[in-house]
Amino acid sequence: MKIIALEGPSYAGKSTAIQHLRNRGIEERAYVSDCYVQHIAHRDDIPPARTDSAAAQLAAFETFMDIENARVRAALASAGPVAILDRSVDTLLAHAHAHALDALFGYDVHHQLRDRLQQLPFLRPHHTLYLDVPAEVLSLRRKTAGHTAAESDYFLHDPAFLAHARDYFVSGARPPVSRRVTVIPVDTGPADIAHAVESLVTFWTR
Repeated sequence: MKIIALEGPSYAGKSTAIQHLRNRGIEERAYVSDCYVQHIAHRDDIPPARTDSAAAQLAAFETFMDIENARVRAALASAGPVAILDRSVDTLLAHAHAHALDALFGYDVHHQLRDRLQQLPFLRPHHTLYLDVPAEVLSLRRKTAGHTAAESDYFLHDPAFLAHARDYFVSGARPPVSRRVTVIPVDTGPADIAHAVESLVTFWTR
């Protein structure tokens, strides 16, 4: 099975591109999995984006890896040739449960999570499309979506957090789990992102 992942910050357009793909019938050709948080029944059970200790980071990782295990089972049960993921394990290593918080607060758990990952079932992307959207555009999209809480209270759009998370995918200093990462510029629309994913599906299924 070939695995395609869509990555990028919150409000980058990953879920919108997935919806475009579904509207175009992609699920007749590929297994599609929503973002991790969509698999958690109660919002209060979602681990915080900003954990307050190394132990909390490790616990949050385990929560999301339980979901990853379910995604593995579902993908294998689908028996399809391609899986499309809204976020992958690279999210867990790049974002609030590893690289970014390590860089900001010195928790130093990234290497532990890398080791732990090797003991657990996970879907390793063959190709990741990283949606590269700057902080000011993300802020505008969030406001357009009707979220009125102060931007300063939304940690996932903290400029330092965004910079470290982006660094994980694009710098190459600490290689992602994905075998290949393609950076998609901010001015790429959801339909074009969906088309890029469809092209990969077609290439791997023809």
